[in-house]
Amino acid sequence: MKRVLVTGAGGFVGARILDMWRGQFALCAFPSDTLRTADENAVLRFILKEHPDVIVHTAALSNTQYCQQEPEDSFRANVLLPEWVAKGAEEVGAKLLSCSSDQVYAGVTQRGALAETLPLSPSNVYGQHKLEAEARVLARCPDAVALRLPWMYDLPGYHLPIRGNLPLNILKAAKTGEVLRFSRNDYRGVGYVREVIENLVPAMELPGGVYNFGSECDGDMVETARCFANLLQVDVKIEESDLTRNLAMDTGKLRAHGIEFSSTWGALRVCLGDYRLGYLTNFQRFSQTKGEGPAQGSLFPFYYFHRFAAISSSTLPAMQRALSEMRKQFSNSSRRGSTSATLKPGVTG
Repeated sequence: MKRVLVTGAGGFVGARILDMWRGQFALCAFPSDTLRTADENAVLRFILKEHPDVIVHTAALSNTQYCQQEPEDSFRANVLLPEWVAKGAEEVGAKLLSCSSDQVYAGVTQRGALAETLPLSPSNVYGQHKLEAEARVLARCPDAVALRLPWMYDLPGYHLPIRGNLPLNILKAAKTGEVLRFSRNDYRGVGYVREVIENLVPAMELPGGVYNFGSECDGDMVETARCFANLLQVDVKIEESDLTRNLAMDTGKLRAHGIEFSSTWGALRVCLGDYRLGYLTNFQRFSQTKGEGPAQGSLFPFYYFHRFAAISSSTLPAMQRALSEMRKQFSNSSRRGSTSATLKPGVTG
């Protein structure tokens, strides 16, 4: 069994890796909060002690606004720390999967899906530091894999950390009447974190290099937000902004190695199926069913989405309890003859 070291194990991605890979790999992680203050020697000592076969580096300072205001903190967390981890991987001969970001494409004026070979000059500090980290990691470990991840989401549950994301923002807005702002000139993929984690396993076999790693973009962010609201069966008010941005990634290089993702709109269907929140039998693209009203084919009662929206602004424990109750109620209705989704392998609950 491969020994896998996960950095950032208390974070959004790292905690889910430990949850989903339990029993599949021999897992280890830095003690909680160690990496906030550890120096290079401490990082190297721990890696040498654990001697992993694979390192998945998810630890990062990912708040782009904070990174812009505190570039020194960002440089340490997003440039130096990945470089130290790469040095440790080199010393123990471990395969390194280092998480980067679609923010490296910030400032690109080219339209359409963006390939890894595009010359880049990110317009924000976070993107600049992620791009520099890619270069330093690969200079130290040419066999390392730098994975450019999109904006990701999950639903509350499994006692795992959660953060603001597109589906939860939409559910909250449906409850509160908040107006959401998106632009028709803003393009990016939005990914389901559990699908990303599942694809990290075959990514361990990728040749060294940089890869766009996540769902491709289906449309502009106004269309994406409306599609998500449609699938969640809620009404939200969307005001169009004037933001111009293109973070849409071309995953052709990844597909050439046999790794594929659902599209942005398709990934939410996968997520809802995983959580038994509406197994959507109609897998037509949203472009074929644009318009008002609930998503066609949804078998999950409209009531439950509003129940979820009602608690989406509550505390995490309350959200987790409500989600658990919703699962039980839907499971009971399924046994009475309704159709429900089967949880995907690796998703526990």
